[in-house]
Amino acid sequence: MRSSKILLALILTSALGCTAASSMNAAITNIFPSKDNTLYEFDPAEGDHSNGAGFHFFAGENGTGELRRGVLAFDIAGRIPAGSTIIAVSLSMNMSMTPAGAITVELHKLLADWGEGTSHAPSGEGDGAPATPSDATWRHRFFDTIFWTTQGGDFSATVSASQSVGPIGQYTWSSPQMVADVQLWLDNPARNFGWLVLGDESAVATAKRFDTRESASPPVLTIQYVRTMPSPRPRPTPAPRP
Repeated sequence: MRSSKILLALILTSALGCTAASSMNAAITNIFPSKDNTLYEFDPAEGDHSNGAGFHFFAGENGTGELRRGVLAFDIAGRIPAGSTIIAVSLSMNMSMTPAGAITVELHKLLADWGEGTSHAPSGEGDGAPATPSDATWRHRFFDTIFWTTQGGDFSATVSASQSVGPIGQYTWSSPQMVADVQLWLDNPARNFGWLVLGDESAVATAKRFDTRESASPPVLTIQYVRTMPSPRPRPTPAPRP
C-alpha cells in the first residue's frame, strides 16, 4: 500500500513538473498587420476603388447598399520560431465609426494572396479612392492584372471567429479555429494570406469602420505559443577501463 502511494506521488509530481515546464516555456507575442485593405464593391461608373494606405477599413453594407469587406494579414513565420505549437490566439481591433447597432462580424481565412498599394481615401474613407498598382480591390487581388477567382475575395466558407460589434470601441476575436489558422500559417508560410473581415450584408447601413495598421490604434494579433524544445544529443558510452 505504501509503495502504491509513493508511486502515485511520483506520477503526480512528474505531471505537475511537465505542466509547470510547459507554462514556463510558453511565450506571448503581439503582432501588428503586415498589410490591410478594403474591398469596395465594384461600381462600373466609379471604377475600381481601394484604400491601401488609408487609416480605416470597412465591413458590411453602406447606406446606399454597396458592400465593403476588410482584409488583413500578419507575418507569423517572421515572429514565431518554426516548429512552435500555437496554444492561444486573439485579434483586437478598434471600431471607430458605425451607423448601426450590434451586428455580427466574422473572420474568414483568405485562400489567395492580395496586395496593399498607395491609395488613400479622403474624409471618412467609406467610398475608397481609385486603386493604385498592387492594390486589392473587389475584383483584383493585385490591381490591375491579377483577379480574384470570385469577386469580393477568395475566402473559406468556414467562420474562423465571430464577434458582436456594437458601439464604438475595442473588440476581440478568439477561437480554436483561429489557433488552427495561425498554426497552419506558421507551418506553411506560403499559405498565409490572412483573414477577410465580413460584416452584415443582409441590410443597408450595417457597415462598421475599423482602424488599420496606419492608424494610431492598429489591429493587434496576440499569440501564445510553446517553442519546440530540442532533443538532447545522445552521449557516447565511455569504453570500459581495462
